[in-house]
Amino acid sequence: MQTKPFRIGTRGSPLALAQANEARDRLMAAHGLPEEMFEIVVLSTKGDRITDRSLAEIGGKGLFTEELEEKLSSGDLDIAVHSTKDMPTTLPEGLCLSAYLPREDIRDAVVGRTAPKLIDLPHGATVGSSSLRRQALIRRMRPDINVITFRGLVDTRLRKLAEGQVDATLLALAGLKRLGKVEVITDILDPDTFPPAPAQGAICIESRIGDTRVEALLAPINDIRTFDTVSCERAFLAALDGSCRTPIGGYAVCEGDQIRFHGLIITPDGRQQHAVTIDGNRRDAVALGTRAGQDVRARAGAAFFDDWS
Repeated sequence: MQTKPFRIGTRGSPLALAQANEARDRLMAAHGLPEEMFEIVVLSTKGDRITDRSLAEIGGKGLFTEELEEKLSSGDLDIAVHSTKDMPTTLPEGLCLSAYLPREDIRDAVVGRTAPKLIDLPHGATVGSSSLRRQALIRRMRPDINVITFRGLVDTRLRKLAEGQVDATLLALAGLKRLGKVEVITDILDPDTFPPAPAQGAICIESRIGDTRVEALLAPINDIRTFDTVSCERAFLAALDGSCRTPIGGYAVCEGDQIRFHGLIITPDGRQQHAVTIDGNRRDAVALGTRAGQDVRARAGAAFFDDWS
C-alpha cells in the first residue's frame, strides 16, 4: 500500500507544469486517489537556463531532461513528465518511456503580426523560430524570408513578437491549446506540406525499468493509439540518428489496425529534401518507422547528412 506521495518530476515552465498537472489529474481519476498522494517536483534544466543560443549549439535535446533523469535514476522521483519531442531517442540506462497521454493536435501554428499566413508576409520579412525543422520548412516555402533563432517560453516569444522583433513566429498548436492561448493563432499549417516534429503534441511519462509499482500506476492512463504513432515516429528519428542538428519532420496516423507514416528530411536551407510514406499493421509500428528512416537515409546519401554538421 502506497503511503507516501508519488513524486512527479517536471520542468518549471507554464507548459511543463500544465503537462505535469494533466498527468497527475489522469492518475488521480484512474486510481481514485486524492491530490495529496502526488507531489509535483519542479527542476530547472540546462535547456531552461540557457536561452540565448540554439539547442544545437549547447548540446541538443538532452538539455531538457538530464536533471530530471538523474533524480529519476537515483529514486528521488517516481516518474518524470516530458514533451516527447524533447526526448532523445536513446535514454539513460535503466529508464524507459512507459506511458503516453492522449495526444493533442500535431500541427504547427503561425502567430503573425504583419500578415496572418507565412505565404502572405511581406518580402524579406523576419520570422523567429528555435526549431531547425521549422526554419528549413519556412525557407522552402519562402526563400526570401529572414529566419532567426527565437528561443524562450511561449509568453516570451509572444512578447518579442508584439514588440516588433519579428513579423511572425511558429509554435506547436498543442502547447498553445494546453496553455489556453489559441486566440493568438493566425494560421494553422497543413502537416502534409509542413510536417511536425516527430512526437509533437504527445506527453510522455518516463520511469525506471522494472519498477512494477510505477508500471501498475501508469498502465491505466497509457493511450495505446498515441503509444503506437509516437513509437513509429521515434523509430524514424532513431534510424536517421536524429538530433537538434537535423531538420526532420514526420507523423503517423492510426486507422483501425493499420498505421501510415509520412516523413521528411530537409537541408537547413530548405533546398533539398527526401520524403517517404509507408503503411502497415500497427503491431509493426517500430519496424515501419525504422524502415522509413533507412529508406530516406539510403536515398539521400552520406553527403546530404554531412551538410548538416
